[in-house]
Amino acid sequence: MTQDPKEEAARAERLREALRRHGYLYHVLDRPEISDAEYDALMRELATIEDRYPELRTPDSPTQRVGGPPAAGFGTVRHPVSLLSLDNAFSEDDLRDFDRRVRSWLGEAGGSGAGEEIEFVAELKIDGLTVTARYENGLFVQGATRGDGDTGEDITHSLKTVRTLPLRLPEGAPPALVVRGECFMPVVSFQKLNREREEAGEELFANPRNAAAGSLRQLDPRIAAARNLDSFIYQVLYSEGGEVAGDQRQVESQRQVESQWQALECLSDLGFKVNPERRFCRDIGEVIEYCRSWSEKRASLPYEIDGLVIKVNSIAAQEALGARAKSPRWAIAFKFPAEQATTRVIDIIVQVGRTGAVTPTAILEPVRVAGSTVSRATLHNEDMIRQKDIRIGDTVVIQKAGDVIPEVVRSLTELRAGAERPFEMPVRCPECGSEIVRPEGEAVARCTGPACPAQRREGIIHFVSRGAMNIEGLGPEIIARLLETGKIRDAAGLYHLTYDDIRSLDRMGDKSAQNLIEAVDKTRRNPLGRLIFALGIRHVGERAAGLLARRFGSLHRLAAATFDELTSIPEIGPRIAESLLAYFREEANLDFIDRLERGGVVTGEEAPAGGEPAPAAGESAASAGPLSGKTVVLTGTLASLGRREVEELITGLGGRPSGSVSKKTDYVIVGENPGSKLDKAREILASGVKTNLQILNQDEFFELIGRGTGLGL
Repeated sequence: MTQDPKEEAARAERLREALRRHGYLYHVLDRPEISDAEYDALMRELATIEDRYPELRTPDSPTQRVGGPPAAGFGTVRHPVSLLSLDNAFSEDDLRDFDRRVRSWLGEAGGSGAGEEIEFVAELKIDGLTVTARYENGLFVQGATRGDGDTGEDITHSLKTVRTLPLRLPEGAPPALVVRGECFMPVVSFQKLNREREEAGEELFANPRNAAAGSLRQLDPRIAAARNLDSFIYQVLYSEGGEVAGDQRQVESQRQVESQWQALECLSDLGFKVNPERRFCRDIGEVIEYCRSWSEKRASLPYEIDGLVIKVNSIAAQEALGARAKSPRWAIAFKFPAEQATTRVIDIIVQVGRTGAVTPTAILEPVRVAGSTVSRATLHNEDMIRQKDIRIGDTVVIQKAGDVIPEVVRSLTELRAGAERPFEMPVRCPECGSEIVRPEGEAVARCTGPACPAQRREGIIHFVSRGAMNIEGLGPEIIARLLETGKIRDAAGLYHLTYDDIRSLDRMGDKSAQNLIEAVDKTRRNPLGRLIFALGIRHVGERAAGLLARRFGSLHRLAAATFDELTSIPEIGPRIAESLLAYFREEANLDFIDRLERGGVVTGEEAPAGGEPAPAAGESAASAGPLSGKTVVLTGTLASLGRREVEELITGLGGRPSGSVSKKTDYVIVGENPGSKLDKAREILASGVKTNLQILNQDEFFELIGRGTGLGL
């Protein structure tokens, strides 16, 4: 019998709605109303209809979670705001210090005084992979990894297979919404996966975190779909055109989110899986009590955690507290005491880093600790070895600092048999034979060889790493062969390599050589922030490199900057400034930059259009711009510009794009269909609070920056 297409379309929509509801009840609320067999029957019926009428298959259909064909490769996603990392607390005293700092900072910002108690929200710190999910008009459209905090990898195809992440939000959800959360693999699923890999003769995953990351970062989404990944969502990164509020089926459009606790409830109401193990704490004492309780019962969870995250509850207080270069001032991660194990020190060797630092490293009998096998651990420096009296042959207690980095805690001297040997720091570098010296007042010994191959090699490895220039396919082994054969002497030489240079290396085929040439070429026009970080300047991390790039616009203007100009950037302190000045005083470093440029690497912005004068040396285009030092928020859409173009324009003119309005905001730019940010701006102006806030429409904004609306911006 022939089915009526209209009836089939209506039936398909009813099936999709039923499957979404039952999927939410099963995966998020853990309250199934139908059996697995009944659910599967509904899914089969929907798949049959969609196969018969492909035009009825929608992107948010439950049938699309199983994964399609492999993706062509990972694209990149620019996050709407920087995804900062957290400072760590390892003791109750650290938490009390955090509380004191918060109260002090708020007092200075004109908020709650140092004598007032601060409310907090304590959430479990899931040991998984940080992800973001973007929704437009209620539909999931993009997923990404954290990446460097500003840019991540596009994993939409894999993330949509995670059944606890909704593909469609309920009616009344914000037209544009970006959330942050954690994807993880439950312990039972991890154990099952490793058993299967062991039976297949495949390498085992070290821990559930690595397994989750490895599953999501697959080009074939069917791999992620088969691995039973889960998620918890805990933060709204960006919301436009409506409030994040309401219950699962119907959203209250007028509810204002004013606290972290309320934000979590709203995320739950929108259908996201939010961890129920969270606690509202009236003061730091309640926070400490909650941390103590989970230190004892963490093993009872079906997933791994490595601590708790403590957040100031008030959103207004969070905005007032702001952030440092790498971390917010309003949150901290309390890390559990590290899991420990006992093993034996087979040997102690030294490793030479890219800055010449010579680090003793213990070679250990392999032992499993905190979910992975450890065979070496850093000993940091000579003083630490002496203080802990660690000898070659000793039985030692090891742990993972923050459950991540292996370290030796102490030596069990009572178990010595008499054959143990003290460690002596070598006087010559094992890589180049140059003298190893320890500057007075410093704990770290350094190789003095200006041409030390270890320093060059480690410097190049850092230069090509994912957070820096990200040259795909260029691993340590190929770098070592390029150095050994004299094809390069430093990272600048990579941009002067030819196809024949690479093809002549041992075990290098035609296709591999061509791929590497293309990978190098693709990075010649990388963002300036990546290049600054890749230089390996001491104390300059990814976040600081991005700030310097936005402020100065080119390496040459950065090289000419003064100490005062550098420290005028809010998150650049004296230590970073001194390190930058020292780097650019070295003639060898300036020569390195020159050879990068001769190799085609772009070290600055394009020349200004329309004959506009370039900034003077030491003055950035950004610092000279009409938005210099201003915080700018866009709400709605501008007729001639997309959101990303607006943010790039604001940054290029010296401003700082922001996703939220506070009394510290300078401009709110109002486009078509503005959202709640306009209401928030009006509330601030009406409150009488001291602020420089101005509300501008599109024409006023273009007039402010000295450009018309018809210039094709």
